[in-house]
Amino acid sequence: MAESVYKVIELIGTSPESWEKAAAAAVARAGETLRDLRVAEVVELDLQLDAKGKVEAYRAKVKVSFKFEGS
Repeated sequence: MAESVYKVIELIGTSPESWEKAAAAAVARAGETLRDLRVAEVVELDLQLDAKGKVEAYRAKVKVSFKFEGS
């Protein structure tokens, strides 16, 4: 079996509805421009608040790995 190398990037997805949808948005967007996605790991969750303390958005920081294709 040949060796493989994977690159890991960090993304932040947002959603007005849930952390799950925020994480899914980050992965979906990565899938539009990156090939061979392998693993997505949610590493942090937080909330964006308005001036009155009301939740405006759920945010999920996600690490995504994909197969590195270098020369």
